[in-house]
Amino acid sequence: MKRSDGFAPQVILCLLALAVACAPPADTLLIREVLVADGTGAPLVPAAVRIDGDRIADDTHSHHAGDLPDDPAAVGAVSQGITTIVSGPDGGSRLPLSALFEELQATPVAVNVASFTGHGTLRRAVLGDDYRRPATEAEVDSMASLLRADLDAGSLGLSTGLEYDPGIYATTEEIIALARVAAGAGGRYASHMRSEDRALFDAVEELIRIGREAGIPVMATHLKLAMKSLWGGADELLARLDQARAEGVDVTADVYPYEYWQSTMTVLFPDRKYTPEAATFALEELAPPDGMIIGRYSPDTTYQGKTLAEVAGLRSEDPVTTYLALIEAVHGPEAPDDAQESIVARSMLAEDVATLLAWDHTNVCTDGELHGPHPRGFGSFTRVLARHVREEGTLSLEEAIHKMTGLSARHVGIARRGVIEPGAYADLVLFDPTTVADRATFEAPHEPSVGIRAVWVNGVQVWDGSAPTGARPGRVVRRVDQAPGATAAPIS
Repeated sequence: MKRSDGFAPQVILCLLALAVACAPPADTLLIREVLVADGTGAPLVPAAVRIDGDRIADDTHSHHAGDLPDDPAAVGAVSQGITTIVSGPDGGSRLPLSALFEELQATPVAVNVASFTGHGTLRRAVLGDDYRRPATEAEVDSMASLLRADLDAGSLGLSTGLEYDPGIYATTEEIIALARVAAGAGGRYASHMRSEDRALFDAVEELIRIGREAGIPVMATHLKLAMKSLWGGADELLARLDQARAEGVDVTADVYPYEYWQSTMTVLFPDRKYTPEAATFALEELAPPDGMIIGRYSPDTTYQGKTLAEVAGLRSEDPVTTYLALIEAVHGPEAPDDAQESIVARSMLAEDVATLLAWDHTNVCTDGELHGPHPRGFGSFTRVLARHVREEGTLSLEEAIHKMTGLSARHVGIARRGVIEPGAYADLVLFDPTTVADRATFEAPHEPSVGIRAVWVNGVQVWDGSAPTGARPGRVVRRVDQAPGATAAPIS
């Protein structure tokens, strides 16, 4: 599964392939002479898998969905083995969600799509531009009504982006009230927590409190320790999460395998006060000037792809002065309404990423886009298989695949996907474990992976090993479809 600013995660059902053969009738495919990783974490077994129609992998936090109208083949997703993406992360989603689902049914895409409902989207819809304050009881009730409608349409639950406007201004009580609505419908809660650096452990306590008081499974999305003074603290963080689980809170996480994140320039200022002192702290402790890459910058597109250190050099300024000036040009009172910016920044320690990824209750995500500046949109899943499995051995192949498939599906509440078993949907990936690898880099973030031989979505091949097939068999995956005996609504 995967996550991103548009569409989100996907479940990858994996086959480690030697050969593929077709058998009659025409809607039946026999995949034989393979080692099967069934998505449960069980040992690999030699087997053959027969696909009959659409039956017999997923990304829990993705922004791929936003690019699907322009890229229905979803190359960045399927080329790394993603078959289902979960959209609506970080508190942002389509509203109403039924409109997105109707569009996907009318205009097919190559992957399955599920979605959370974004708290930030609800907040903007109800509070408008007057969002820099706690919501009133009546306003929370209005947000709850919109959330119920989305849940009735098939939303997986509630997502928050508590480091971003407008979610940053919400009280914990507001989130708990809405999380209870999601829990009442059998939904889940996924959160870009209130802090991933200065107040990380306070943010974790808030997440745990929401899970406990709302009675809802909670997920810390793209979990990280994004501050130098926190580096090496992954074991302490996981110990607190394990303690919460022992106390009855169903807390989980997803992680992408990079030390760089992607967000806005303003996210490093939690009080939204852009002072030289705050900027100095951000550049010394959170994201160094030579590790902050300008992804998008509409006031001067020549800055895109350069580091903050390089841009400061071009302007003959120190990095703090440049950083504040770049923010002012996009977010200041004189900035045009359509001004845009984003950055990719190095804030994590590789050893912490590996430790978080290895936690029993962590699944793999991408947090990536189909057309974004971060290589995670094209390389997250294959990077795990190449680096963490084959090169470093911190995960077994079976463990890694489980974290990409069955565990991902369980964490977001998707049934009959993510495992290879009779009756499950035929979302399958055929790959060579000796060669599979990511190729996307910060210089070339849209390079497809290698070693992925074929990908099937609902029994239809969408990737032939080097290019999309042109097929669009993806389906909308709704929460209400998860009841026993229910069937998912097809996109086409």
